[in-house]
Amino acid sequence: MKNVRLDKFLSEKGICSRSEAKIFAKKGFITINGVKETKSDVKIDPLEDIVLFKGEEISKGQKEYYMLYKPAGVVSATEDKKEKTVLDLIPKPYAKDIAPVGRLDKDTEGLILITNDGELNHNLLSPKKHVDKTYFVRVKGLLDKSDVEAVEKGIDIGDEKDTLPAKLNIISSDDESECEITIHEGRFHQIKRMFKALGKEVIYLKRLSMGSLVLDEKLGKGEVRRLTEEEITLLKGK
Repeated sequence: MKNVRLDKFLSEKGICSRSEAKIFAKKGFITINGVKETKSDVKIDPLEDIVLFKGEEISKGQKEYYMLYKPAGVVSATEDKKEKTVLDLIPKPYAKDIAPVGRLDKDTEGLILITNDGELNHNLLSPKKHVDKTYFVRVKGLLDKSDVEAVEKGIDIGDEKDTLPAKLNIISSDDESECEITIHEGRFHQIKRMFKALGKEVIYLKRLSMGSLVLDEKLGKGEVRRLTEEEITLLKGK
């Protein structure tokens, strides 16, 4: 979808101001998909169109940030010889060094942030930062107040230390129960192991948010979009 003005795109990338973009376009400094573009108000698709400024691809050396609604069956890796990866769902061209921030199990759905911003990646995953990650969970078994209290206290899942205090919000409780859980860590299969310790089996898991970044409700499974400037700023805590 061509939904971003060329001059706005150039400005957000730090190439030039919007007024300068108009001048540079008229001088023939800009090409889109190999064709010179003399108007700076044309609409482009940042995910699909290849924009060059003075012969250099604009994405080169630039930080890129993508929000992906990861579907089940896709692995959180940059490459895999057998399985489809999250990068296979990102429209090309994209920076060669982009990678998912953290991992979701193959059968888990939901929000995945993909970027080549190493500092942001580190800050979001650092145990010292205690970044919130919220998930929607469906389990076999009844959930009650005792489960909420156990999660808030910390649970022994077989590691050296119990899990950090987390928050459990019960949505419904029956033979199959639904809830939202917010954790601050990223241990291996952590949520599944937490509920197993509570005597429940996770049958569906979806990540809804990571830090300030919330999964866009308009995205369908397997769909992706670039982060907005506001989302990037909030994630960086600036």
